[in-house]
Amino acid sequence: MALEFRNVCKTFGDPQTGVTAVDGIDFSVEEGEFVAVVGPSGCGKSTLLSMTAGLYAPSAGAVLVSGEEVTGPNAHVGFMLQKDLLLPWRSIRSNVEFGLEARGVSKVARRERAMAELARCQLRGFEGKYPYQLSGGMRQRAALARTLAIDPEIILLDEPFSALDAQTKLLLQDSFATTIAEAKKTTLLITHDLTEAVLMADRVMVLSERPGRIVAEIKVDLPHRDHPLKRRVMPEVGPIAAEIFGHLKLTEKAAA
Repeated sequence: MALEFRNVCKTFGDPQTGVTAVDGIDFSVEEGEFVAVVGPSGCGKSTLLSMTAGLYAPSAGAVLVSGEEVTGPNAHVGFMLQKDLLLPWRSIRSNVEFGLEARGVSKVARRERAMAELARCQLRGFEGKYPYQLSGGMRQRAALARTLAIDPEIILLDEPFSALDAQTKLLLQDSFATTIAEAKKTTLLITHDLTEAVLMADRVMVLSERPGRIVAEIKVDLPHRDHPLKRRVMPEVGPIAAEIFGHLKLTEKAAA
């Protein structure tokens, strides 16, 4: 398995009086699979990504990447957040090279790798530009190129499209999905957008309110995972999103 959560619990603060973000999380992600995690705000979705990256240690249980327990910052994963976090004083190519530079890769090798990933992310010709000269969608593609450049085993996406306008979001979902599929990367996506989860994922894990526990696992048995725009017009998408919404049990609260 590329990624495993084995009965994971994470409590912040004192074990007795602290806040438990997630509890009893137990699922795995196969190599090359794309899994989305949805749930109410504050249910610990981002905490799962942080534990996978080794930024937090579980309070109980274990997180494993490629069969090895994560015990600290994990160089085998690439982490993308809502903001692109590009360095404004570096060119786009230099931003993409940043992770390789930190790992001691030679100047020639990292430039070659950066240019290849910029081409994959449809940014050839913009390598000499600076972040302020690019649109929000282009900056997110540059952030993906930077993530792919380090050749991670797993890509972690924490709501990477949430700050974009609707049209850019649709186009970028499609671009990301195609690029990730071509690169054959295992991916874990955190999102509040239920339709987005259906459009992009092979499976959707549904978490309860805090402490987050898995309340449903939905298999998205639809073609075109590499092209969400093609999935979007399929009649099955709406019912699957509605099924996920039902597991969230938000309708009862709205009526209360």
